[in-house]
Formats: sequence, C-alpha cells, structure tokens
Amino acid sequence: MQTVERIHDIYRPAAERVRDFAEVERSLSEADLTAQATRCMACGIPFCLGAGCPLGNVVPETSAYVRAGKWREAWEILAATSPLTEFTSRVCPALCENACVNNLATDSPVMIRQLEKIIIETAFARGYVRPVVPAVRSGKQIAVIGSGPAGLLAAELLNRAGHTVSVFEKNASPGGLLRYGIPDFKLEKALIDRRVRVMEAGGVKFRCGTEIGKDIAADYLAKTFDAVVIAIGTPAARDLNVPGRELRGIHLALEYLQGENRAVSGESAAAPINAKGKRVLVIGGGDTGSDCVGTALRQQASSVTQIDIIPAPPATRSAATPWPDWPYQLTTSSSQKEGGERLWNRLTKKFTGKSGTVSGAEIAEVKWEFVNGRPAKFAEVTGSGQPFKTDLVFIAMGFTGVPADSAIAKELALTVTPRGQLVGDPARHIFTVGDARTGQSLVVRAMADAGQIVAAVNARLAR
Repeated sequence: MQTVERIHDIYRPAAERVRDFAEVERSLSEADLTAQATRCMACGIPFCLGAGCPLGNVVPETSAYVRAGKWREAWEILAATSPLTEFTSRVCPALCENACVNNLATDSPVMIRQLEKIIIETAFARGYVRPVVPAVRSGKQIAVIGSGPAGLLAAELLNRAGHTVSVFEKNASPGGLLRYGIPDFKLEKALIDRRVRVMEAGGVKFRCGTEIGKDIAADYLAKTFDAVVIAIGTPAARDLNVPGRELRGIHLALEYLQGENRAVSGESAAAPINAKGKRVLVIGGGDTGSDCVGTALRQQASSVTQIDIIPAPPATRSAATPWPDWPYQLTTSSSQKEGGERLWNRLTKKFTGKSGTVSGAEIAEVKWEFVNGRPAKFAEVTGSGQPFKTDLVFIAMGFTGVPADSAIAKELALTVTPRGQLVGDPARHIFTVGDARTGQSLVVRAMADAGQIVAAVNARLAR
C-alpha cells in the first residue's frame, strides 16, 4: 500500500511571491523528494517514457537511484536523454506526470518534474556537471542560428559529436525564448548563464548581438560553414486585427515580457511597459497570457482580467481524452492563482480610446458547438457585446511561425509553409530545428526535435 502522498503545496505564498521576480516554487528538501521517489511504483509498463516524455527520460531508473540516495547515478541516467534538465524541470508541463500510472490509479502522479529538478541542481552543487570536450574534432564547422531551447541543445550535441560550433544570437545574451520570453519567476536567468559557461568551456562559441540577415548574410554562413542549423523559433506573433488596434497601450505579449525580463536582468534600466495602477486586459488563455498576468500583478496593476475565446474546460479529465493522452481539463497556473479574473467564451470585437490611447474594449460572448467532447465551432451570441474598461492590453494569442518574407528564408531560398514552418535543405547542409521547423510547441518538444535533427546533421556530414 502506498503510504507517501504527493506534495501539492509546491509554491511560495502568493502574497510573498508577487512582490518579487524570484522563482515561484519553494525549495523542497532532499528528504522530501527522496520520499516522493518511493511513489514510483513497479508499474510493468512505464507510460511516462513512451506516452509521456518526448525526450524519453528513463523515469523509473532515475527514481530508483534517488530513493537510494545515489545522486550521481540518477544524474548520469537523466543527462543521457536530457542534457539541459535545469530548463525542462522548470518550464515543462510534465507530460510524463500525466502518463504516470499513479495518475490513472490515484489521480496523484509521481512528482517527476520536481525529482528531475533536484537531480540537476544536486549535480551542479556537487560538481557532477562538467564540460564535455570531444577527444577528437571532426574538422567540421557548424553555425547554429538562434540560442533558444532547440538551438542550445543542438549546439551542445553537435559539439559533443566533435564539430566546432558557433551560435549566432541577435540579442545581447544567449537563451532566446528561455531568457527573453519566460519570466524570471518561472526561470531565473542565472541558470542560463550557468549552462552557457559550461558549454563555452566545452568549446561552443557564442556570438551575441549578431542578427543573421542583417549583420551577417545568411548565404555567407552557408558558404563559410559545413552546415547551418536554423533555430529561430516562431518569431511572428498572432495579432488581433480589429478596429482600434492602432491605439497606444495595446501590445503583443512578448513585447511586454521581453521588456520586463531585460529590466529584471539589468540589461535595461527599466521596463518600457509598466502596468502599475492600470486596468490590464490579457487576451489569450495560454502560458504566454498567464505570464502576462503574473508580470502585471508584480508591477502592481490595479486589476488584471484574462479572457479566452474557448469555453472553460471541465474540472476533471474529459472522457474525450482518456489516460494517458494529455487531458482536456481545466488547469490553473501559478500566476492565475495569484490574482486577477479569468473569463471564458469571450471575443474581442474592437478597442476604443481617448486621445489616441486605449481606454476600453468591446467584449462579446460566444457559444460553442462540441464534437466528441471537444469545442469545435463557435458563433457570437447576438447582442452580447459589452464595454470593458482597460488602460493596457496584452495580446497573447500564440504565434503564426516564421514570416514568409524572413531574411533568412529569402537569402537561403528556403520554403516557408502556409503554417509558417521553415523547411530546411539537407542536400545543401541547411537544417531547421525546433519551433521554426515544427511550428509553435513546448520547450521539451523543441529539445526533442533538436536531438533528431542533430542526428540527421551528423549523418549528412559523415557521407
């Protein structure tokens, strides 16, 4: 019989954490997590591997070593499939936990993400994490464009394969989405700096403040390097083209988040957009919208309302998504637990303003038709439009991919699909990786894609 219960209280008190940008999760002790590792039962078929983790992390074995207090062994097994665990253990939604057998049996999965977090942090603290310097270099020069999660992992794996890797990043520091898109309260940037130092010691070169297609021509890289790996993510955000969009005070979410991240790190003196004392409207219910909520609350907005066009998911797993599928089910982020209001079935029809600055929006209700238990088609409820007062609007409706007129795509004569996916040309040793190749997805999936593409690069260069 299972005697250890899952720890559900993993956050610092909300009243405390909204006063800073430090990590929202509280520290769990080694003893706490060693006990949690005992909950990883001998399930016969560990669905956390196949149906869960895109990286294929070997959860039962790492849990067994944690139970035994063998931290080096746990780290060695984890690092074999997840070399950058300090990132995924903080920002991954834990697909593995959803597929955990305990989630089926008791609706209380093993704390896999927190176990992986303490494994990597213990590894750093005890000096297990060392630069990987290849014994022999291949003589091949590889350019990686972009240093987000896919770019970082691709660079690390290519370096381990013996190639000489140069990472080109347009921003002042490496990290891409990890540094500039995800708030510090979810991922402190010292963790990126720590990893970059390890990679540099292993031989990876970072050239920041260098935008390909502007500072250096993309076709120059293709001619100069033996292979080019493009990891630029999905830079084009989905906008909301309704009347009044041109008013001041309406911003794309990443514009807001990037500005605050630069201010927190000291890269800039102050955040260019400040919600203090303002009525904030966040349009979009995903992770990026949630990050805007948490940031606005920390900036002391007078009110924060987040609206989503979809209906509120059910409180428990929908029958339309049986285990171990990712559930159609209501989730509440740490930021949403801190305050603000969430409204569902809401459509933004237009913005209104005074003297060129937004002061309100017209919000209408929508009604959905469901197919197989999932929302499939909506229609506006006639006459439901209502005025909503706001001083600051953040549009967090996802990303459309790589723009068709991207300088990199044009200079390298690469195809951009109608969905914004950048198609590589392996015959010319040009590869795309992560969200740039697959479309918007999770950090862990971008990293999994990096592993597959690096294998393809190595195979092509070996010919």
